Amino acid sequence: MPIATPEVYAEMLDRAKGGEFAYPAINVTSSETLNAALKGFADAESDGIIQVSTGGAEFLSGLNVKDMVVGASSLAEFAHVVADKYPVNVALHTDHCPKDKLDGFVNPLIAISRERVKRGENPLFQSHMWDGSAIDLDENLKIAAELLEQAAAAKIILEVEIGVVGGEEDGVSNEINEKLYTAEGDFVKTIDALGSGEKGRYLLAATFGNVHGAYKPGAVQLKPDVLKRGQAVASEKLGLAAGSKPFELVFHGGSGSLLEEIHEALSYGVVKMNVDTDTQYAFSRPIADHFFKNYDGVLKIDGEVGNKKTYDPRSYLKKAETGMAARVVQAAENLKSAGKKL
Repeated sequence: MPIATPEVYAEMLDRAKGGEFAYPAINVTSSETLNAALKGFADAESDGIIQVSTGGAEFLSGLNVKDMVVGASSLAEFAHVVADKYPVNVALHTDHCPKDKLDGFVNPLIAISRERVKRGENPLFQSHMWDGSAIDLDENLKIAAELLEQAAAAKIILEVEIGVVGGEEDGVSNEINEKLYTAEGDFVKTIDALGSGEKGRYLLAATFGNVHGAYKPGAVQLKPDVLKRGQAVASEKLGLAAGSKPFELVFHGGSGSLLEEIHEALSYGVVKMNVDTDTQYAFSRPIADHFFKNYDGVLKIDGEVGNKKTYDPRSYLKKAETGMAARVVQAAENLKSAGKKL
């Protein structure tokens, strides 16, 4: 199927929220990791989301170019071609974009999609994330409101973060402290600034102890009840019935989370969960295995010629793709999206 249209993406999110499951949002940094994500979704019979961060986009453009827009655009164009060969729906998304990178990343990408929409085409990406967690909430939401208007005009969904995800990702580090838990008043302020869909559809990355990075199961102190209370105060603000879930929530920093905590978060309206650290390892581990087992073929030792079959990148990248795809399948099963493609 082709990359999801705005209408299909909206239907995907509606089904996830109504069915209390979420889509794995897989970070990719190359055509090979993109192929692995697509294979994983297809193997799991799950629709999904493929995303690229600012650092990933810069890397994708090549060491001599280092242009985030070039890298992200080239990945998206490639994805639009290859995804058409897979029997699942896939949405393209850009991950964390802080204030100082808006003009070099998200704003130009939205402009590209607006031009595409004017020509009667679909947007290049289906959603973009604005990460204003490092600045004051009022400024964060003011910028979010401006971006939401631009995104809606380009038929794009905006992701907004309130609260702070701890740990480190793409060189951005945050302390692990009380700011990891979004306050109830912040949920209300978000409704005041962005509405509940009438100004444009948005996803909300509210934090409940999330931490980027690699952790053993149980090491991350998640409090999914933060999301439940956030939905409750938003419902009260909007005059909705008790138990309503006005926000479509995003789960960041899921490594080390217990499965029961993930499932509890799904019940509170999480429709998207980012997966990066675990799939990075799943991609790299088979490569390490290949090199250790075939070191005398990969390397030209003591004047020998090595073994072309083992140092041909395809020999180990095929294994890497298979390993990462298997981890994507696991993510889809954990998030209950497996077998639920449109």
